Amino acid sequence: MTTLLVIAKEPRPGHVKTRLTPPFTPEQAAALAEASLADTLDVVARTPARRRVLVLEGTPGPWLPSGFEVVPQCAGGLDERLAAAFAGCDGPALLIGMDTPQVTPELLTVDFADCDAYFGPAEDGGFWALGLAAPDPSRLRGVPMSTPHTGAAQRARLTGLRVRELPPLRDVDTASDAELVARAAPAGRFAAQLARLAGVAR
Repeated sequence: MTTLLVIAKEPRPGHVKTRLTPPFTPEQAAALAEASLADTLDVVARTPARRRVLVLEGTPGPWLPSGFEVVPQCAGGLDERLAAAFAGCDGPALLIGMDTPQVTPELLTVDFADCDAYFGPAEDGGFWALGLAAPDPSRLRGVPMSTPHTGAAQRARLTGLRVRELPPLRDVDTASDAELVARAAPAGRFAAQLARLAGVAR
């Protein structure tokens, strides 16, 4: 069975979702980040897995459900931190971030029986999911992160592997992203938090 990894930041004002500010305040952006993280962790908790690991920058809060191991992110760039997350696995693993609260257990229920990797592209040119049957940190180290070509660069690192593509999803980076993601998952905490903030702004 697969290890599910979630890489995330503690949702503290001024440290997360800074591209949401403006129009949101740092406190509101952190509230949206917390809702996104809570939705993501809830989905992972409901997905069959060998292990569920939160790779966290910061300190766990009340948003963390039971059943998760928490490990700190290592130092270095995002590529190093992702590589280290996979290095802590001794079998098939699928990694996602905290920015796609519209994800579902169905999307995360992967089978490596006849493939070596899974790749989920993000609509901004990055990627929202990466799965490896045999975790190899070298397939992530040195990939340029947070660029419009990050997804293509990471996908190229999977050359030679049998790769299954996951559907593209939208990351929550901007206010317009937030609105579109909330529409995609209207029953989640993220959509409810965005609606509350919209009500405050009126």
